[in-house]
Amino acid sequence: MRAELAAARANWRYQPTQSLLDGRTILITGAGDGIGRCAALTCAAYGANVVLLGRSQAKLDAVFDEITTTTSTDPTIVPCDIEGATVEAYAELNTQIVDHYGRLDGLLHNASMLGPRVPLEFYDATSWLRVMQVNVTAVFLLTQGLLPALRQSADASVVITSSSVGRAGRAYWGAYAVSKFAAEGFAQVLADELAHEGRIRVTTLNPGATRTTMRNAAYPAEDPMTVPTPESRMDIYLYLLGPDARGRDEIQWDAKDWQP
Repeated sequence: MRAELAAARANWRYQPTQSLLDGRTILITGAGDGIGRCAALTCAAYGANVVLLGRSQAKLDAVFDEITTTTSTDPTIVPCDIEGATVEAYAELNTQIVDHYGRLDGLLHNASMLGPRVPLEFYDATSWLRVMQVNVTAVFLLTQGLLPALRQSADASVVITSSSVGRAGRAYWGAYAVSKFAAEGFAQVLADELAHEGRIRVTTLNPGATRTTMRNAAYPAEDPMTVPTPESRMDIYLYLLGPDARGRDEIQWDAKDWQP
């Protein structure tokens, strides 16, 4: 286990077994950086075969190499710019996952675009559309495309990384805040539609302040060393993506006050 993860684990509220995700296949968007990268490495450390989806081939290669060097799992790289990916591309991805792994047990929507932090009065329309495409429409299209693979699992989990500004609007957060409100609504609708099947859980997670490139862009004057690391949040991601969350019917989760 990576040193950073091992150090953070000592303070986790949830202590999973090392075999928690053995045999599971989990796709993570934004897997090349920040929370997505950390989640990919952590899921692999706990036994998952991780499908690494992101824009940067170089970053995905680095995550892939670390996983194959430190685990015996079977990761896959999917270079993909979700801003422009098509319905057909996601359908083909679904086929490839089923052909290679047989099913998909977890889908972590983590890729997001921050966009400008300015008053709505002055918000650029092109930027607005880009943020909504990445943070909302791509979540819908990818989930829709992968539902057949998720239905092949007896216990699947869809998790969307959300934000506090997607639950209580705040000035100057613009399209990012609105997009997270939309993602929360998407999760609630999807969860209600799938509830009768009893096979796919849908949740949103506000991880709180986390030391990432996006956080630094949003708060440039903040000392990043005072912000919790992505590793410190991984216990709740593991819980939601693993079998121990089965039977929990909460849709909204918050890292600061959750209980396993």
